[in-house]
Amino acid sequence: MISRFEQFSFVISGIYRYIQKIERNEMVKRGYKGAFALYLATLNRYEEGLSAVQLCEICDKDKAAVSRIIAEMEEKGLVERIKNGNKGYRAKITLTEKGKETAVYVAERALTAISSVSGELMNDEERKIFYSTLDTIYKNLQKVSKEGIPQKEQ
Repeated sequence: MISRFEQFSFVISGIYRYIQKIERNEMVKRGYKGAFALYLATLNRYEEGLSAVQLCEICDKDKAAVSRIIAEMEEKGLVERIKNGNKGYRAKITLTEKGKETAVYVAERALTAISSVSGELMNDEERKIFYSTLDTIYKNLQKVSKEGIPQKEQ
């Protein structure tokens, strides 16, 4: 019998793997890497731009990964750095017009994907509860990863 831990781990890992595959498949159609999708969607929500540090925090990615992807996106003309006296890592990263167009494409494809996989499985209230539960699990896992697994009381 599969344990709750195994089931949870397998399902979450599988979901993440399939999301990455879908991102890759969609972004390659535009000549980009799948990893661009998350950053485009995130930057699209922040018209004033984000620093690399903020992008790391929001996307829960490490500095090296964000720096590499941002540099590649800059080369492709999707983002630009607004320095305004700030150097490098503190500069605001914003979408170019090309980046905004690609971010809209990502958003549209993401909505289509979500609709096709959840379809009529959940109504709006159930979906709200589902995402709230996922968010709580995420935050609790983040806490446990920082503080360690609590000791079982005896």
